[in-house]
Amino acid sequence: MDPKQTTTLLRTLHYAANMHRDQRRKNADASPYINHPIAVAELLTRQGGVSDLATVQAALLHDTIEDTETTREDLEIHFGAEVAAIVAEVTDDKSLDKSERKRLQIVHAPEISESAKLVKLCDKICNVEDIAHNPPESWNLERRLAYLDWTEEVVSGLRGTNEALEHLYDKTLAHGRQVLSKADA
Repeated sequence: MDPKQTTTLLRTLHYAANMHRDQRRKNADASPYINHPIAVAELLTRQGGVSDLATVQAALLHDTIEDTETTREDLEIHFGAEVAAIVAEVTDDKSLDKSERKRLQIVHAPEISESAKLVKLCDKICNVEDIAHNPPESWNLERRLAYLDWTEEVVSGLRGTNEALEHLYDKTLAHGRQVLSKADA
């Protein structure tokens, strides 16, 4: 990566960290929220072999529109139309109820851009890992299992994008189900 790309990536990380600065994950550890977008971007590059700058930036910013005061226009001003478009593609419309948002993720998964599919796939891998090992305290076993099933439906629409990430998702899902089956015993 050249120095200009490194600077751009660090500027993106700084922006994401600033936007998520007061947020915590809903897991039992209440970990800093920014750890999640960093994990998604790191997985994208390390396991997925993705080096496209706009896609990695979108991974770092993927929850900013949905979970902060950031708008698509803000992202376009700071990071350009391509990054803003990718983030918008993976953003749920919070004005809809949760079941409709989840349904729309399944419906839209096959239609989004390759970059958005990559970000969404990494997001689902990280979330499955979290649900298996460090779930929100209020989530019972049934809800955790239902979440894993739902991610499988979403990921079915993302297939054909990145073999390594798809294989990792399958492995992570199988492990998550194994962990939860032991919790049920």
